[in-house]
Order: sequence, then structure tokens, then C-alpha cells
Amino acid sequence: MRDRGKPTIKIIYEDNHLLVVEKPVNIPTQADESKDLDLLTLLKEDIKRRYDKPGNVYLGLVHRLDRPVGGVMVFAKTSKAASRLSDQMRTGDFKKVYFAVVHGHIKKTRGRLEHYLLKDHTSNMVSAVSGPEGGAKLAVLDYDVIHTCEHLSLVKVHLHTGRSHQIRVQFSTIGHPLYGDQRYGMHLNKPGQQIALWSTEIRFMHPTSKEEMKFPSLPPNVRPWDLFSISLADI
Repeated sequence: MRDRGKPTIKIIYEDNHLLVVEKPVNIPTQADESKDLDLLTLLKEDIKRRYDKPGNVYLGLVHRLDRPVGGVMVFAKTSKAASRLSDQMRTGDFKKVYFAVVHGHIKKTRGRLEHYLLKDHTSNMVSAVSGPEGGAKLAVLDYDVIHTCEHLSLVKVHLHTGRSHQIRVQFSTIGHPLYGDQRYGMHLNKPGQQIALWSTEIRFMHPTSKEEMKFPSLPPNVRPWDLFSISLADI
């Protein structure tokens, strides 16, 4: 979709129940206190325009990406699809894979990270704590180191829980903050650097046909992604 003065949003797949897009970096997934134009509003406006729909357009938000993060997302075009996709999120049948570029070379090239994460809603900061006290929630991910270059590593992340800032906090906690992360890696990153975190694949069952759906997305060929040879075979 293209609209003068607004970001270009790539539509990957669409049917009567689903809309799969590639979220651009640095726009909010949904409206927030910044009042900046958000992805959900842009997509609703686009559907209304393309299909000449009267009144309000329904588009269900199934999952989110942090504002600076780009990549593949799915939205539900019906309430039934939204409910069934949300059920898959709760049961772990909705699979999410990310690419991230982290500082340093991780000793174990394959592993699982488990931390209890606690969010401070006042500062919007998340920290790893020793246990579930105070409302901390268990966060789990698996990772594989795909390539290393200079003092950076490209990792593929299979996310098992969807905690706020999860990937960013967990890798920072083990001493390998994400490239460009101004929040959890400020001692290594420079102001203005774009965070290197990309939603690179989602997999789920179609809410009505029950067919397995798989949608990949590769990060842009800009620094630091251009330091690595990334292909669909790496997903």
C-alpha cells in the first residue's frame, strides 16, 4: 500500500479473514501516547479506501512489535479470526521467529534462555529478576547463532513467550545486548542507531480452513544486517 506522505507498507498476504503485512520500523503498532501515526490505523484506512467500505473497519490486533522493530505481522479481519488466532497465541501454537544482531560472540552457539521479567510501568523498563515475586513473569526463548562478523553475532530466535521487550532484555542480561538498542544496551550503542531486531517468520493455523500458514520476511540490506549473508534458508 502507498499513500503520499505516509510510510509504504508491504502486504504479504490477504484473504477474507487475514491481513499479513511487513511492519516498517519506527512506527507504533497501535495508537499510543505519542499520537504518531500507527500501523493499525494506517491499515484500517487502506482497507476502507481499497474496498470502499462505509463506516468503521474492523481489524483485530493479534500480536505486537515494539515501535523500533520491523517485520512480519498478521491482523484479523473478522472477530472470529481474531478470537481463534488469540487462542493459538495462548496455547503456543502460534510460532514466532526473529532475527537479531547482538554484540559479542555468544559462547554457546545454541541454547535456551529463561528469565523472570518484571516491568516497571512508570519507566517502561523491563528487568530480569530472580523469581516470580512482584508479578514477574517467566520468559523463554531458544536461539541459534547463524553467523558472526567483527564483534557482532546474527542470532535466530524462537520465541516461546511474548513478554514485553523480552528478546532485548534477555540478551542484554547475558551480556549480549542488541545492536542499536538504546534502552538496554546504551553503553555499547550510539544514539541514532537502528535496533537490529526483525520479525522474520510467523506460523499458525488458518482460523477457518485450518491450513498451516507460514510467512517469512527478511530484514533490509542495511547496517548491521548487510554484514551478514541472510537468506530464507537461514529461517
